[in-house]
Order: sequence, then C-alpha cells, then structure tokens
Amino acid sequence: MSEPKAPTPAPGDTYKGWLFKWTNYIKGYQRRWFVLSNGLLSYYRTQSEMGHTCRGTINLATANIAVEDSCNFVISNGGTQTYHLKASSEVERQRWITALELAKAKAFRMQAESDDSGDDSTSPSASQGAGSRNSEVQSTLRTLGSKVEDLSTCNDLIAKHGSALQRSLSELEGIRLGGETSEKIRQVTERATLFRITSNAMINACRDFLALAQAHSKRWQKALQAEREQRVRLEETLEQLAKQHNHLERAFRGATVLPASQSNPAIDSKGSVPGKGDVSDEDEENEFFDACEDVQEFITVPADPKYHRSGSNVSGISSELGMDDGTTSLDEQSLASNPESPQSQEVVPVRKRRTRIPDKPNYSLNLWSIMKNCIGKELSKIPMPVNFNEPLSMLQRLSEDLEYYELLDRGAKCQSSLEQMCYVAAFTVSSYSTTVHRTGKPFNPLLGETFELDRVQESGYRSLCEQVSHHPPAAAHHAISERGWTLRQEIALASKFRGKYLSIMPLGSIHCVFEKSNNHYTWKKVTTTVHNIIVGKLWIDQSGEIDVVNHKTGDRCHLKFAPYSYFSRDVARKVTGVVTDKDGKAHYVLSGTWDEKMECSRVMESSRGGENGADGRQKTVYQTLKAKELWRKTPLPEGAEDMYYFSTLALTLNEPEEGVAPTDSRRRPDQRLMEQGRWEEANAEKQRLEEKQRTVRRERDREANRSTNPAEEGKEPANGGGHQDNYKPMWFERQIDPMTGDPTHIYRGGYWEAKEQGNWDSCPDIF
Repeated sequence: MSEPKAPTPAPGDTYKGWLFKWTNYIKGYQRRWFVLSNGLLSYYRTQSEMGHTCRGTINLATANIAVEDSCNFVISNGGTQTYHLKASSEVERQRWITALELAKAKAFRMQAESDDSGDDSTSPSASQGAGSRNSEVQSTLRTLGSKVEDLSTCNDLIAKHGSALQRSLSELEGIRLGGETSEKIRQVTERATLFRITSNAMINACRDFLALAQAHSKRWQKALQAEREQRVRLEETLEQLAKQHNHLERAFRGATVLPASQSNPAIDSKGSVPGKGDVSDEDEENEFFDACEDVQEFITVPADPKYHRSGSNVSGISSELGMDDGTTSLDEQSLASNPESPQSQEVVPVRKRRTRIPDKPNYSLNLWSIMKNCIGKELSKIPMPVNFNEPLSMLQRLSEDLEYYELLDRGAKCQSSLEQMCYVAAFTVSSYSTTVHRTGKPFNPLLGETFELDRVQESGYRSLCEQVSHHPPAAAHHAISERGWTLRQEIALASKFRGKYLSIMPLGSIHCVFEKSNNHYTWKKVTTTVHNIIVGKLWIDQSGEIDVVNHKTGDRCHLKFAPYSYFSRDVARKVTGVVTDKDGKAHYVLSGTWDEKMECSRVMESSRGGENGADGRQKTVYQTLKAKELWRKTPLPEGAEDMYYFSTLALTLNEPEEGVAPTDSRRRPDQRLMEQGRWEEANAEKQRLEEKQRTVRRERDREANRSTNPAEEGKEPANGGGHQDNYKPMWFERQIDPMTGDPTHIYRGGYWEAKEQGNWDSCPDIF
C-alpha cells in the first residue's frame, strides 16, 4: 500500500501506473511502468523510457484477462504474448482490472466497426459537400454510441461487484462473534472499496456522455460550418501565396544565375527543365532534378533561346564535341530519328521462344526458423531451401544485363565519344530494371557451371558465363556482338544478412569495348539491398555511385543512385548523372529512374550560383536543351506476377536447348524441378548437388596437396578445402587486367568451336 494511489480509471482515458511483471526464475517479478492507451497495454522499465523505448505491447481487443488471486492477474493474447502481473494490493489490482476490461470492450467495438465500414469506404475524389457533413454526423454518432457502450460495461461491472458485496454482507450477518469477525469485516471493507471505484468510473462515464451530448447542439454545428469555410479560404490564400513565392524565387534565380538577355527564365523550386524551346513557356509538368534536397550537386535550367535555333551556334557546338560539320548531334539525329525507346524496335526472331513458365506455387514457410541461426553469416554459406529462390541461376541473372543490348548497338554507331558515353551510361542503369520486383534469390552456381546465351540470329550477340570460384563466389562473363561491341566482366559477391535486411555488394569491374572507335569503358555495380527480410513485404533498393570511364579519351560519367527515403519528396529510385570530358567540362546531364527510363539533356552553358549543397558550396547550374529519352523499360509480360516477375528475356533463359554444354545451367536438375513446381524434390536435389560439390572439392584439394607435398598424402587439407586456388576454369583464364591492374578472368576462347563440333569431353561432371 506504499504506492501512490492511481486515479480512478475513466472510459477512454490513458491509465498509467507501476506493476510487477514476471520476467524469469532468476529475477522473478520486476517493477515496470505500464501504460494503457487506445486499447494497447505497453510497458517500460522506467517512466523516462516512454519517449523512446517500449519493452512490449499487447492488443487488448483479442486478449484474455484472468485474475489469479488477490494481487495477481494474467493478460494473454492466446499466442506468444503472456504477461504475469502483480499489483501492490487488491484494490490496486481491481483498478487495473476495471481499466483493462473497459479498454478491451472499447477496442473490440472499434475493431468490429472498422471491419464493418471497410467495404463502405469511398474514394478521396468523392463529393466533399454533403459527404463531409455526413461523415461528421456519423463520427459523432459513433462516439455517442461508444459512450453508451461504456455505460453498459460499467453497469455490468457494478452489478457484478454489487452482488459480491451483497454476499459478503450476508455472510457477515450470519457469523458469530469470534476470531473470524475481523477477517470478514476486512473483506467487506475491500469489496465496498472496489464497488466505490467502479461506481466512480460509472459516474465519470455518465459525465462524459452528458458533456458530449450538451456540446452537440445547433450552435456547435454552426461553429463547425464556419471553421470549414474559413479553412477553404485559408487553403485558397495559401495556394496563391505559394504561386507568388514560386514566381519570386524564379525571378531571383534568374537575376543571379542566368544572363541578362534571358527575360523570363523558367526555373521553379525544383529546378525544372521545360519542354518548350522558348524559355518564356513555363511547363511546370516537365520538372525533374529536385533541387530542394541535396541529392545531386547540380541544378538544370533551360538554355538561352539562341541555342534552340538550328543556326551556326549548334553546328559550332557539334564541332566542339568532335563531330564533322555534316553530322547531326545526339539530340537531333540519334534520338529524334527514333523517338521510341531502343527496345521498341521489333526484331523478328528466327526461333520462336517460350513466353510462359509454370506459375509459382503458393507454399508457406517459417522464415524466422531458418534465418535466426544465419545472422552474421555470408550469404553464400547459408543453406537455403528453394522457397527463397527463383528458377534461374546467378549466371543467368548476370546474362540479363544484356536485356537492353540495343543501347550498345546504337552506341557503336555514334561518331562522338560523348554521345556514346550517354548510351553506355543508360545501359549500366538499364541492367537494374529487372530487379525491382525480383525478390527471389537466384541459385548459387556450382563450380564449373556455365551458361550460354546465343542470340546471334535474333540480336547479333552471343554470351558465355562460367562460375570460376565458389568461395568467394565469382562468375566471369564474356559477350561479343556482330554490331561492333564486346562486353566482359567478373563479378564476385560480398553479401551479409543483417537481420532486417540483406546487403549485396558486387565486386569487380565491367568492361565494354567498341570495335570501330576502340573506346574502352569500365564501371562497377552499386549495392543492392533487400529490405524486410523477417517481417513485412520484401522490397529491393539500389544505392551508390558509378563512375563510367572512357580510358581512351578520358571522358567520364558520374551516376548517382539515390537511396529510397520515406521522408524524401523526390521521385523514388532516382538516378542522376553528368557526362564530362577529360578537362571536366560537362556536356550532357542524365536523369531518370533505374526501374523506368533515362533521359539526357545537352549542356549549353554551366556556371556557379545555384543553391548551396550540404557542404555549404554552391551547386553548379547547367543550362540545357530539351531532354531526350535514351531508354525506357519494356513492360513485363502478362501474368508476370505469377511467374516470379520475369521479363520476356528471363522467361527464355532456362528454356531447354539442344547442343549446350553438359555444365549449362539449363541442365541443372534442382533448378528445373523448381521451375516445374516440384519444390520438395528440388530441395532434395539441391542438397545432393551441394554435397557432391563438397566431395569433389575435398578430393581436388587432396590431389593438390599430394602433388605439392607427398609426405602429407592421406591428410585433409588444413583449410578444409575452403579455397579454389587449385581450380582451373574451362573457358576463362586468370590474367592481370591491363586497364585496372587487378587480377581477373578473361575468356580464352574455344567454347563456340567446341559447340559446333559437339565435343564436350573435357567438361566436368557437376550435375
């Protein structure tokens, strides 16, 4: 009874106080601060934790409240949450029981009303006149009804405690004076106290109901109507002020940034690029590059009108870019000649390829039971069931980088290296477009596994991938096109499971060489993050920076992938970039999103004088021509959500083909079983293949150990066979990259010749 008495609980009020909560058999009951509010019971170690650290919360709408003895009671939601609580006295326990029962009844009613009204909800675009008034009336009626239900609950509690008090009084009348008299009197006193507490709650509920009923009058309705009208007037005034502020800000920037010859610069608060040639035309719907947030280090504004005329100025700039006088620029020829995106150019395939795969089965799986023992481990070392996979290997996913190969085809035709850089940059971004909905993990390739993608007849290129290392996993890729380009890469994955999200950091460089100009481009990939691994819907984000470098000319394109933020006003999945020459002069500005499209704008003039960035320095302001579309994502095929969100190309990657190598991913049995929906068999086959690979690796390490140290014959290797230094890939050889100076695997040749001859005798048996 030493605790200060908490106020009598009133229906709808927040109830707080100290209780003792059972923790474990070592510490027993521990004092905790409990808060009951909005149908939720939460607890904290101290009152100071209420602002930042909640130790647990239970929803009373579905909870059971049971009294054990005079001071103890239990709250359970029927699942994993059960609170064993103890009050300092029986009176204090009953205060909490009363408050909890009231809160539970109210929470249950609110949940039922929410379910009933879910089908009757209207769209935001519905009528705002009578509909708004009706919603207010309905809200008031619901509140009044809630108060009536509170009165009913309190009435039931009073009847319950009144009966208990009556029984105690009857027992008191029937006893004889003796030793038990004092005990009975104490019980009667406590029950009378409980009855008083409940009665006070009833009185408070009646007072609330009366106050609300009195307030709901015609005068109140008139006041509300006046408030609504005033709000509308304020919104209209605020809209006018915002427009005036927008015009003033444009005028200020125009006076400080642009030349005096520009009479009416169209710069809005987000640094828009109007789509009209005349800068006096303000197209507020064509804005991009959010200058209000420090996502990029520059601002774009429409160029001076003189640059939009097809006179000597344009031809002079074309010459400055290294083109002949008779050659039209990127904006006027390469893109204007085909306003559609590159992938819209239909190529009639020689072979009809499949357009569907079996639908993904709906199998349930307890994710936490698998993941809880995997925190902190490298992804490639976690034994994962196929439930988390998609029926493609990492080699096939790597080949998907060629989804928009037309960008490289068009880049090969460019006479200007700066224009070519724009297409290469768009190609680097396009490789991420297939990942936006692809939350399934690709199969880890077995060591020596290959995948060929022969599209010479349809698209003019052929591609080969091979898994050249297993720990760490690394794959080498080589693609060559008859249209004048070669692409090669070696990608190793550094991945960590962090509990709530998964980070995948690709390591290695990508090389693209154009045969005609001998321009050699290199770049690296950004970090991929998979969010909500344990709870919630999986979603993928790409973030980081890419520098695309032309090693022949010194041209460079710096791309920035903005990470997703709940608080950002900017467009999601945004990518921005600037193409510069070897002297650092900007020639093109790129903008778009990695899951939809990329555009470029030619820079006519650049200067300092924009808004300050996060580091306090002024941003660069680029005056640009009208933006042109470089690339746009092809829509997914119909029913893609049932086929792992595969693109048209991805649907064909695992299609069986004759003549491929016995190590090709198409021949992998567990992957084929998963595609057919036979997941249990696929899991068993996957374990068999992984165990076979471990056995082969141990044997290979023992052979290498015997050849280098005969005295150690018969012993296990010291490292347990964890490295792959003694493995020699079939079609790639390890060399020092002449451009980067790093060791890498480069295609040695011979695969396509072996395919023509049907000679696969040297291929290992990995399946």
